Amino acid sequence: MAESMKGLKRTHRCTELSNANVGEVVTVMGWVQKQRNKGGIIFVDLRDRTGLLQIIFEESDIKAEGLEKAAKLRSEFVIAVVGRVEKRSGAVNENLKTGDIEIRATELRILSEAETPPFPIEADSKTKEELRLKYRYLDLRRPDLQGKMILRSKIAAKIRSFLTDEGFLEIETPILQKSTPEGARDYLVPSRVHPGSFYALPQSPQLFKQLLMCSGYDRYFQIAKCFRDEDLRADRQPEFTQVDMELSFVDVDDVIEVNERLIQYVCKEAIGLDVQLPIPRMTWKEAMDRFGSDKPDTRFGMELQDVSEVVAGCGFGVFTSALENGGSVRGINAKGQAEMPRKKIDALVEFAKGYGAKGLAYLSVLPDGSYKSSFAKFMTEDQLKALVEAMQGEPGDLLLFAADKNKVVYNVLGALRLEVASQMGIIDEDKFNFLWVTEFPLLEWDDEENRYTAMHHPFTMPMDEDLELLDTDPGKVRAKAYDIVLNGTELGGGSVRIFQSDVQEKMFECLGFSKEDAYNRFGFLLNAFKYGVPPHAGLAYGLDRLVMLLVKADSIREVIAFPKVKDASCLMTNAPDVVDDKQLEELFIRVVEEHKSAE
Repeated sequence: MAESMKGLKRTHRCTELSNANVGEVVTVMGWVQKQRNKGGIIFVDLRDRTGLLQIIFEESDIKAEGLEKAAKLRSEFVIAVVGRVEKRSGAVNENLKTGDIEIRATELRILSEAETPPFPIEADSKTKEELRLKYRYLDLRRPDLQGKMILRSKIAAKIRSFLTDEGFLEIETPILQKSTPEGARDYLVPSRVHPGSFYALPQSPQLFKQLLMCSGYDRYFQIAKCFRDEDLRADRQPEFTQVDMELSFVDVDDVIEVNERLIQYVCKEAIGLDVQLPIPRMTWKEAMDRFGSDKPDTRFGMELQDVSEVVAGCGFGVFTSALENGGSVRGINAKGQAEMPRKKIDALVEFAKGYGAKGLAYLSVLPDGSYKSSFAKFMTEDQLKALVEAMQGEPGDLLLFAADKNKVVYNVLGALRLEVASQMGIIDEDKFNFLWVTEFPLLEWDDEENRYTAMHHPFTMPMDEDLELLDTDPGKVRAKAYDIVLNGTELGGGSVRIFQSDVQEKMFECLGFSKEDAYNRFGFLLNAFKYGVPPHAGLAYGLDRLVMLLVKADSIREVIAFPKVKDASCLMTNAPDVVDDKQLEELFIRVVEEHKSAE
């Protein structure tokens, strides 16, 4: 039977007590982690979000009735305890913050009883994630998960504090917006008042924050909920939190400068990490050429080498045909892996195929200096030697090559580089390598739609010196766009925005939009631009990703209180779920069931 806490007031959380409190009478409340009955004396580990505290029950202090009550305590019972802080009479527990003190209880109230939980409430749980997510309210009691949630709260608070001190205003933008599909799929919300019309949940506050710049607020930020109906991965969720900002009267360097100081401040305050400024910068082209990725992990080498010129004219058709079709031949050097078993090499070939490769060529430089290769018979000894030299190959090295269109080669080797490094164990997990990637292409060609699409979004400013290329060679136009990367994960991205109407019209033209299309989608923004718009730029971070990386979590789900699983469902609440017909009727919606065609 649950008891009332009337007349009691918690004086301390568990680990707020220390030697300084010895002799004080305190009131603590929390969950029973463990009860140990030693006959005449009962020990209880009390847990709250701060940690554990040992409570000792003896009849001389709490009377027979209280001791009997203490004997009934089980894991996850919620209790209130009044008692005196004492130095531990037994051995000190060095692993606990409160390991040298205990509470000698004089009063116990059982505020809530608990059934046996489906899994132990303990750090580093070995319980399957599916079960833990079903009972997420229990999972969230685990000390390691609570630590991550607390740190997330601290990081958000530090971000707010820093940006406020820098003159940013925190302004909320609408959750129910107009759908402007360009990129990921929108989540749509039907309107009851406007039958057949829909709101969209925001993929980002992009258009509204630009409007705020038009409204003269000059520095805006928001820790905003965003939504994207896209396939999930370890670092993606259908709803996520974004640290969003926009600044007026700035260019690229201004945005980067304030954000470098923000990163430095947050990392120091959150985990004691010293981030050296300035953070290195690398152009998109350099990143792709060296690492095969626009979010390169720079904690290790194994950079891509372009050997196209070296193999031009060789007898290996895979290489020469790739070059004839306008592609390239590039490779990576897996140092010391020359004697990798053929089975593992074959597995790497299959891995590469998963990223678009037709195959993977390899050359082992054996310890005696001889070669073992999938293509040696098609090349002369001199050609092989020249290839090994171009790859800085030494006896003991394994050289892996991809040959195809540049996009495929980058994709394959960028992923392969990470996979091989992981297998070799050469990635330093204690490093935090931040990197700015700049000068992205403004546009990328979409083969399916047979048109250019914006690599970032349609409001990204081209580099000044590339403006004239919009008419002649749009694919070569670089953008005033920048991403912030940490250990091979994109934390966020931003750009300088277009604020001249002629440049914006030209951009829409490149994207295949008629003037009518552009105004149908973005008319409210374009009209606002007619009334004086300042030069402006912005950036947005994934807060979830940032926290995930700083705490070295394996998945973004570990730093979100109530995450979704891979199919965007919630195992705890069973969302999404069907709704009753009356709700659908009010929204003028009918669900049409799919029927399998008769065989």
